[in-house]
Amino acid sequence: MKKLVPIVGISGAVLSVGGLVAYSLAPEELWLVTLCEALGLTCLITFFVAHFETIKSFSTRRSTRLGVNSILMVSLFMAIMVILNFLAARHSTRWDLSETQRFTLAAQTYEVLRGLERDVKVTVFTQTGGPAYTTYRDLLDSYRQSSRHLNVEFVDPERQPAVARHYGITRRDTAVLESGPQSTRITVPSEANITAALLQISKDTQKRIIFLEGHAERDIANEREEGFSLAKQFLTQQGYQVDTLTLLMETHVPEKTSVLVLAGPQRKVTEPEQERIAKFVEQGGRVLVMLDPETQTGLEHLLLRWGIETGRGTVVDVQDRLAQGDLTSLLVRTFTEHEITQDFKSAVLFPLSRYLSFNPEAGKDWHFVPLARTSVQSWVETDSDGLRSRVVQFNADEDIKGPLALAAALTPKEAPQDGQRAPAVVIVGNSSFASNDYVNFPGNTDFFLHAVAWLAEEHALISITPKDPGFRPFVASPMQQRILLYVQVLLLPGVTALWGMHVWRTRRRL
Repeated sequence: MKKLVPIVGISGAVLSVGGLVAYSLAPEELWLVTLCEALGLTCLITFFVAHFETIKSFSTRRSTRLGVNSILMVSLFMAIMVILNFLAARHSTRWDLSETQRFTLAAQTYEVLRGLERDVKVTVFTQTGGPAYTTYRDLLDSYRQSSRHLNVEFVDPERQPAVARHYGITRRDTAVLESGPQSTRITVPSEANITAALLQISKDTQKRIIFLEGHAERDIANEREEGFSLAKQFLTQQGYQVDTLTLLMETHVPEKTSVLVLAGPQRKVTEPEQERIAKFVEQGGRVLVMLDPETQTGLEHLLLRWGIETGRGTVVDVQDRLAQGDLTSLLVRTFTEHEITQDFKSAVLFPLSRYLSFNPEAGKDWHFVPLARTSVQSWVETDSDGLRSRVVQFNADEDIKGPLALAAALTPKEAPQDGQRAPAVVIVGNSSFASNDYVNFPGNTDFFLHAVAWLAEEHALISITPKDPGFRPFVASPMQQRILLYVQVLLLPGVTALWGMHVWRTRRRL
């Protein structure tokens, strides 16, 4: 009988493990699993009853008690770690200790993530372990920490070619974002691109930005320095629908126009066109006007209806200007507190600008906010010959002393009736700041996109400036190199060796 007891114990263990294996392979066969576990439990109980006295004497030993205590301490420690990991997974917190906060999302991105109302699936096609994989993973981890609507999946196109073919992927390091009926893709892993893609697919409708044409305005299809093709690209990336309009061929500004843009007209805008623009504003429309100096646009009458006066001459500044540039390359750093200029950290480059002023009597129904100003060392230069020769001097009799407003926002003093949209106008005394030649200047991109977003009432649609990785390698001087040599190569190893010999001799004497 005693010889059969070990066999019964082994059989119980085998049956218990067999029941678990049977459940994993065939969970629908519950009768087999139940039979194996019942027989295994019976065999184990029989084994422990037969060895009760042995177990009792074993449990009273000092070594057993110490072993049990150790097992309990280890189990308690593991339970604490499991609880901590569970809490960390449910309530994750990250700290960005980098110098430039490059691993912290921009405030605008958090605003977009908070506004997500439906799930977004992100499928990243990239080689596992590659540099793009790491960048995507770090960025999307930050996004997922801030929104429960984001689902991310990484696919290696070489290991899963069928999935890549299904999505029509022809380029590695592509991310496809899907939400409802909308989908888009990006090929460069950056916060600006991901956030712009989220904005595109999170809405079923796009707001229309219409550029007026027919007066030698800057062309949104022109890819040369003077064109606006990059401005159009930035607007498209942020989810806008960008079109053009010849107002002479239309009786009114089209409905569902979010913003009408006058991008630096060089020829006269006819009176019928101005009346249609004025009517558009009266009905709650929003307009962005960019005017260059020394141009004959004929818009003076229309602007005066809103209280805006644009004087002749070009603004120069001996203080706030671009280094190595002439006096007309204005580097504006003074902004009025406004939603367009909030959180501005970069200067805006305004080359060849005209100033703006407000006539309170003509614009008695409008609030005037000067968005950007020049310094006190600026003035309006009316001598065109001096500008061409780059020899300018302030003339108190003819020139106007700064600071001067270069951009302004207008809103009506009276609130609109219920259900009606409030009109708004933004006027900039320069159009080249948003051209292909200058729009990539950090402050210019932000100012242009902020102005359009404010007019379109899309407060989350703003640009995100790429962050400087802040890599600054340490280059040691000859003195520092000698100090490092003495400390790291000689002093620290020597101290470690002496301390080891001291410990060895001390233990030898015991």
